[in-house]
Amino acid sequence: MKKNKKTKIFIVLALLAMVNLSQAQEIKPTEVKQVMQKVADWQIEHFQDLYSGYSKPHNPLDWTNGALYVGMVKWAAMSDDEKYYTWLKGIGEENDWKLYRLIYHADDHTVGQMYIDLYRKYKDEKMIEATKERFNFIMLHPAQTSLQWKTPYNQDRWSWCDALFMSPPVWAKLYNITGEEKYLDFMLEEYKATTSFLFDKKENLYYRDESFMGKLDNGTKIFWSRGNGWVFAGLANIMDELDPGSKEYKYFLKIYRKMAKKLIEIQTPEGHWSMSLLGQEYYPTPETSGSSFFVYGLAWGINKGILDKSDYELAVKKGWNAMVGHVTNEGMLGYVQPIGAAPGKAWPDKTEVYGTGAFLSASSEVYKLFGGK
Repeated sequence: MKKNKKTKIFIVLALLAMVNLSQAQEIKPTEVKQVMQKVADWQIEHFQDLYSGYSKPHNPLDWTNGALYVGMVKWAAMSDDEKYYTWLKGIGEENDWKLYRLIYHADDHTVGQMYIDLYRKYKDEKMIEATKERFNFIMLHPAQTSLQWKTPYNQDRWSWCDALFMSPPVWAKLYNITGEEKYLDFMLEEYKATTSFLFDKKENLYYRDESFMGKLDNGTKIFWSRGNGWVFAGLANIMDELDPGSKEYKYFLKIYRKMAKKLIEIQTPEGHWSMSLLGQEYYPTPETSGSSFFVYGLAWGINKGILDKSDYELAVKKGWNAMVGHVTNEGMLGYVQPIGAAPGKAWPDKTEVYGTGAFLSASSEVYKLFGGK
């Protein structure tokens, strides 16, 4: 009996090792680039498709597409085909380089990240005039509302964690290209307020908003994967704009490192992250938008020399291989959770534009990490 038991344990361990080996299979830069092109081309072709049960396509300036553009710009910079820049530039031109409707709402600032990246390439001031005008107005008329979720106009400030991906990187980019510290100072003050309110110091994760504090889901605290994915990717995008020796950079780096350490502890054996980050048992379905942004942030950290490659590379490999496994032959990224604000469901035949943006962002750093030039 003892011998049989030992044999069974050995077999189980061997199978687990085989699973880990398959997840950690070598990643070839040429293959990363090929799948990026396939995913980008599919998304452009299906840009006006309906998602998340909506009856009309997302507005080109909506946050959903803003997150897509963040990843698409990264692909455009890697591609040997100018058509991707042309496509992005056409969106800006058709919309007069304006931000979306609501003056203060972080979601409606997201597209500004793409505008500034295109400005860096083309040096055309009109690409960033409306963004500067909007942000200058906000600084002169700052929202005085509370971050508490049920208070009026709370979303005029960054009262939900997704907002930390949407707006702060635009402020950081404006600071970088103008050299005007007012943009950085405003962003940092608001970011600190949100973090003080939503960051759980014990778990090193962000609540989606105040309404999730003190609630349990099957006995676990509720930390939404995609919301934390937005935060983690946003941290990388902010720090990319800052001097690594600055006190501001060090503030964001401290949060980033805490989250990174937590993320590799809670990554699923399959390579993705659970939709409720601490509730793997209850949310086994993969979800590719939050997970892709985690892969992006971790690979970025290794590439920047912030994270130790020996500690974090396996998590990136497992994560990226899991994400690629959900790309169809046509180039659609499946298992993207529809628009929401909490852990939920995802399906292999359902996608969303922001999932594509997250995947392209992840792939851009994975490409560099594994030898791409």
